[in-house]
Amino acid sequence: MVSAELLKTIQKLERQDKLYLMQVLISELANEESELIKDNLSYPIWSPYDAFEAADTMLEVLNQAKSQTDE
Repeated sequence: MVSAELLKTIQKLERQDKLYLMQVLISELANEESELIKDNLSYPIWSPYDAFEAADTMLEVLNQAKSQTDE
């Protein structure tokens, strides 16, 4: 949790210092993200192919929306 004191300090910073702080934080986040995916491992990826139930549901929703706009 970010403290109120820290937020007040950040608000007082000059624009260039805020931009630098953003750059540091984004770099930290990018480093954390890269650690989530390990080399030489496979990860399942969902694909919409063969998702017939989802397609039926979406078509039903679209038809309901169309009938409401036609009224």
